[in-house]
Amino acid sequence: MDYFNYFGSLVNLNLPGYYFHWSILTISLANLIIIAVMVIIFGLAIILPFPRGKEIKETSLKTDNPKAVDQEPSQNSKMLTFRLRRLIRKYLSLDNLIPDHQPAYVSSWIYVFGIATLASLFIVILSGLMLAIGGVNWWHESSLGHFVNSVHLWGVELFMAFMVIHLWGKFWMSAWRGKRMLTWMTGVLAFLASITEAFTGYLSQQNFASQWISTNGKDAINATGLGSFFNLMNFGQIIAWHIVLIPLALVGLVLIHILLVRIKGVVPPVVKVKRTNKELRKRLTSLESSKWKGPNRKYDIIMEGIIATVIATLLIVSLAFILSSPDDPALTISNWAKMAPADFVGTVLSELNGTSETAQYGPPYNYGSNNLQKIGGLSWQLIAGVHQQINPAQTFVLGPLEKLDYNNLALSNALKEYTSSSKYQRIVWLTNYSNVLPKLTFKHNIPILPKTNDGPVPEIIASELGYARSGAINASLLSSSSFYGSNYSKPLLFIEDGNYFTSIAKARHLYGTQWGVMNETGSYPGQPWLWFYSLWYQIPAFSTSTNVDLIAIYLTAISTILLLLVPFIPGIRDIPKIIPIYKLIWRRWYKKNLK
Repeated sequence: MDYFNYFGSLVNLNLPGYYFHWSILTISLANLIIIAVMVIIFGLAIILPFPRGKEIKETSLKTDNPKAVDQEPSQNSKMLTFRLRRLIRKYLSLDNLIPDHQPAYVSSWIYVFGIATLASLFIVILSGLMLAIGGVNWWHESSLGHFVNSVHLWGVELFMAFMVIHLWGKFWMSAWRGKRMLTWMTGVLAFLASITEAFTGYLSQQNFASQWISTNGKDAINATGLGSFFNLMNFGQIIAWHIVLIPLALVGLVLIHILLVRIKGVVPPVVKVKRTNKELRKRLTSLESSKWKGPNRKYDIIMEGIIATVIATLLIVSLAFILSSPDDPALTISNWAKMAPADFVGTVLSELNGTSETAQYGPPYNYGSNNLQKIGGLSWQLIAGVHQQINPAQTFVLGPLEKLDYNNLALSNALKEYTSSSKYQRIVWLTNYSNVLPKLTFKHNIPILPKTNDGPVPEIIASELGYARSGAINASLLSSSSFYGSNYSKPLLFIEDGNYFTSIAKARHLYGTQWGVMNETGSYPGQPWLWFYSLWYQIPAFSTSTNVDLIAIYLTAISTILLLLVPFIPGIRDIPKIIPIYKLIWRRWYKKNLK
């Protein structure tokens, strides 16, 4: 086990990270390095010469007999099975599914990132299965488990990097040409599913980063009204999405994408035709969508897959050994009460007098309005309604203490006095306690305040602090949750109401103004693929708006739809022809065939 710890500490990325600030942007050095490496790899893939292969003529290729299906008995023609088989044979022969040749114009390194993405995905799935089998706490408690988690982390980083480079390449190649629009769209959908899968992976870590991302991410989800059904703080729900539901969708999309590539073939080089020549443009579209009949090259798809998997495995395992993975411990209510007792006491008071963030939040927790977001008079939160009723005073303070007062006579009497008093009397007690709170001191971990007319409030708050330090409050809040105590909503909302949680996040550059959701603790790269969504929070006109989450979601959704529909949008789909990077990708083909 020490072996893994040794290699995991060759480069210590748990040290504080470096951050750069330009105008409205603050970004970590680690994320900048990841982005820069991706751009360099993309540039090298375009520029570096690709190994020459021996060309073979079309007539020398062996293909399946597409007419074989027509020789089957005609009485079967009405059978659904027969029709499905006929359809499959029409569009997908074994020659297409498992090719041993490819068009001669496929001679650039940019083409290898598709198979590299698949190889990385295989390693991510394998390491993810190992983590699932080991259990949710395995990687926190075992150095071997931590190493497997490191493999999973760097596998995801390479998978996303390769996929983005693959997407860049296909954009500049106008890969939707020749009726390949659906191929492009399934690729974009797979990319979006990958982002969602990576995001839920961060939420599933059960460390400080996952706590911060879940409590902040919930605001955006709640703004859409989906917070009632997709709770980022419910670990049981999120882990189900991460290891079952989203992977099924992702793998399904990837398989459909690969089948479409095999059916439609690899998009041929761009041939520019004047817009006025409609007849020639029509003929060109027909040629681009038909089967390639020009020269080909030998292509061993199985060997390419093996080589890609070996190289990806070596890269990922090396990064896991050398750089390891972050694991800042989760913040518990007990830690909070011990490390920042004054902040804890102030937060308990805010829960009792109804001034905390959760108390005034709004749907899906209560009927407050402080976090109610709407655009154009439309609020999805109000439409969805309150689904997880939370009264902070009862949920975070009085309820847990009532469960724990069975052997504490002073607390039992204090609770009875408080709960039986009028609302006005409670306000008087809480106001008086609040007035003397700036003079708070501690003696033997017990809060000491000047005498005032605050009734049973001191006993209640002191007991809350004591039980919180022992871990009893955290246990009480979890015991009332469903799915085997895996819903961390109540303890996380309680912790979020304090200032200590935010102060730690700011110190670790996880705060929103620091592109928070992109970052990771220490000097590790986080989720640079979320830069576009995080960008909206950095724009002053948006960042100061009470509807910033809804604005970010709307703008990201519009941009996503535009990306998905690129093949159909004039102007955007013409960018690759205006900026002819494709000439570098197919330069060898153009040099030989367009003299």
